[in-house]
Amino acid sequence: MKSHIPESLIQAIAIIVFGVLVYFGIDKASDRGRVVHVRGLAEMEVPADKVFWNLNYGFVGNDMQDLFKSISQKNIIVKNFLTDNGIDEKTITFNPPSLTDYEANAYSTNHSRFRYSINSNIIVATSNVDAVRELRQTFQQKMNKLIDSGIVLNSGYASYEFTGLNKIKPQMIEEATINARAVAEKFAKDSQSKLGKIRNASQGVFSINDRDENTPYIKKVRVVSTIDFALED
Repeated sequence: MKSHIPESLIQAIAIIVFGVLVYFGIDKASDRGRVVHVRGLAEMEVPADKVFWNLNYGFVGNDMQDLFKSISQKNIIVKNFLTDNGIDEKTITFNPPSLTDYEANAYSTNHSRFRYSINSNIIVATSNVDAVRELRQTFQQKMNKLIDSGIVLNSGYASYEFTGLNKIKPQMIEEATINARAVAEKFAKDSQSKLGKIRNASQGVFSINDRDENTPYIKKVRVVSTIDFALED
């Protein structure tokens, strides 16, 4: 049985339907291209949880064997000094002593009556940051016991670190995302749009720096997240 619908009418309907589909397709593609590109900052101050403290001392003499024997004995005195002031013995490392022979150097300008100088380097690597800070602050007052033993211990540079980044990462990423969304919502409101879902996000790199030069034991952790939000009518 033949259809009584004219072929021209069928073609017209097909063209209309195709046009509607194209229109909505272009409209949706346009919506997909409307995004707002924002950044969210999160910062946190945290106490350092690790410290590396460098100390050293030295003295001179003419008998090499006596110097090495003497520095071994003095290292024990230094170790006892540190442990008596709250430093765990397991965190103390004595590097091999360094010996200088002035007569072995033809270009030496040493005019001392001593041929050798020997030096001991000590590293304290501990998570007991408070104990190191307290001893460093009272170091000069507590040196008398060492001086009586012929040891002038030099308090070198202390390097403070924060190793707990993984514990605070989720919280900081959440805060950065919230801050980014607040900026995006303001933009959407000003442009008379609605804020949609996240289209793309980049976490950014975490940085850990001293809060300032006077408080290296306080760290400032910082991250900037970059996020694309969809905009909707």
